[in-house]
Amino acid sequence: MERNTQDDQPISDLVRQLSEQTSSLVRKELQLAQLEMTEKGKRAAIGAGLFGGAGVTVLFGVGALIAAVILLLATALAAWLSALIVAVVLLAAGGIAALIGKKQVQQAVPPEPEQAIQSTKRDVAHVKGKAGR
Repeated sequence: MERNTQDDQPISDLVRQLSEQTSSLVRKELQLAQLEMTEKGKRAAIGAGLFGGAGVTVLFGVGALIAAVILLLATALAAWLSALIVAVVLLAAGGIAALIGKKQVQQAVPPEPEQAIQSTKRDVAHVKGKAGR
């Protein structure tokens, strides 16, 4: 009785088949990952574009609100004075935001995890102390 099954194949053939199948599987997994990342990249780009468009729309809305405040003040004051008052308030708010931002940036510098570094130095010193005993 002659059987031609995998049980009868030499080990070298089985190893070769395993190698080929593994290579094929890895290639297919990489292709799948590439397709998935391409799809996610497209979705991210569309989302970023929509966020950008929303930002521009909000910017125009804020401009319209500022114009409305100027026109409201112009009912009680001269139009140029209303515009000047609103401009001064906006510039003051921008200046305050810039100073707060500068302070936050200064607190973030240097950009290194100081607490983690100090903790690691303490750990190293502790280990050296234990090793020296």
